[in-house]
Amino acid sequence: MKSRILIRFSVGAVCVATAANLHAQVVLSGSGPGSMVRIFHTDMAVLEAGEPRKDLPCEVTINKPILGFDLRFHAGYEVTIPMRELAGTENLLNILFRVTNPETHEVRHFSQRVRVPSISEEANGDAWMAGSFDVGQGHYKVAWLVRDRTERVCSSFWDIDAELPPKDREMELAIANGAILACDREQFRDEPRVRRDNAPLNVKVLVNFAPQKSNAATLRPLDTSALVSILRSLSRDPRIGKFSLVAFNLQEQRVLFRQHDSEIIDFPALGDALGSLSLATVDVQRLAQKNGETAFLAGLIQKEVKDAQQADAVVFAGPKAMLEENVPADSLKEIGELAPPVFYMNYNLYPQSVPWTDTIGKAVRFFRGYEYTITRPRDLWYAVSEMVTRIVKLKQGRQSGTSSSSE
Repeated sequence: MKSRILIRFSVGAVCVATAANLHAQVVLSGSGPGSMVRIFHTDMAVLEAGEPRKDLPCEVTINKPILGFDLRFHAGYEVTIPMRELAGTENLLNILFRVTNPETHEVRHFSQRVRVPSISEEANGDAWMAGSFDVGQGHYKVAWLVRDRTERVCSSFWDIDAELPPKDREMELAIANGAILACDREQFRDEPRVRRDNAPLNVKVLVNFAPQKSNAATLRPLDTSALVSILRSLSRDPRIGKFSLVAFNLQEQRVLFRQHDSEIIDFPALGDALGSLSLATVDVQRLAQKNGETAFLAGLIQKEVKDAQQADAVVFAGPKAMLEENVPADSLKEIGELAPPVFYMNYNLYPQSVPWTDTIGKAVRFFRGYEYTITRPRDLWYAVSEMVTRIVKLKQGRQSGTSSSSE
């Protein structure tokens, strides 16, 4: 039977935690344009030569740049090494790669050290590793190598292009053209402050932090990344001056985090709060309550929408919530005309598989609100742009109507 070592530190467009035998991938100090980088002469010679080597047999698969929901292009590679080549006592693999933008002369060097456990001489299969980095739009050259303790080297060289299609050129990405950055593993880092001079809008956002698949036992990094990216896209719009945030989970029927009337969203605190989610644990009392999720959602809408009378909009966000019962119309009628404009940013990776309106969507329709389906990164950018523009126009219309009636 074939065996396999999995040495993994990134996956797809979302960075994840490193394995125990792996030192985190780092950007070498002094990697900026024109800076000196301290690298072994032999490694630098390999990178400069630009000729593939396989003293240490390996296969490199290139991951072309893909735009993530965080509006950054994610690129990288996957590597396999036959385990027979690593057989024996513990080994140490040193990975080094350089990413260059020829037009801007931007250069970044990344390094990685991988400790390999003792492997039997009879072992079959492959060891598998992967690495990633982020880039802005542009053309890039990658020079890559891995070196083991016996100084055997495997090297590879390739070009990549990160480019938006013509129809999406107006999108504003979260990374500058030609930029080269390490993959951002911290999903809940602070967002840089945005200048909000005379920003007129006050928006309340209610996010259902739930898996794309309702029966999943965990919230995948991909799902979390998409939902956090919705919040970051909203927080970056200078037309919004104040945010109120309610993070909740329908399955657990509880509010996880609240923030009221702030110029910034407290992402670190939100991340800490989401750490309390335990979707794999089933509460017996919740099981005994018939339609408990619907009752929770109805109460949440009544309270949060009614309390948002002074807000310019209420925005729901999250995956489809296909509950057995819809929110009773009577509970929504109690809010009546007190509700501000209501929007729904529905994160749905498989719209063809789940085309039906969900429970939250039906409640939003009751308030004659607007729904946007977020399937790809471009959907997120266009939805936020259009939604905020619509909120501004609706507010101007209300102000104009109020002025006319008072004359």
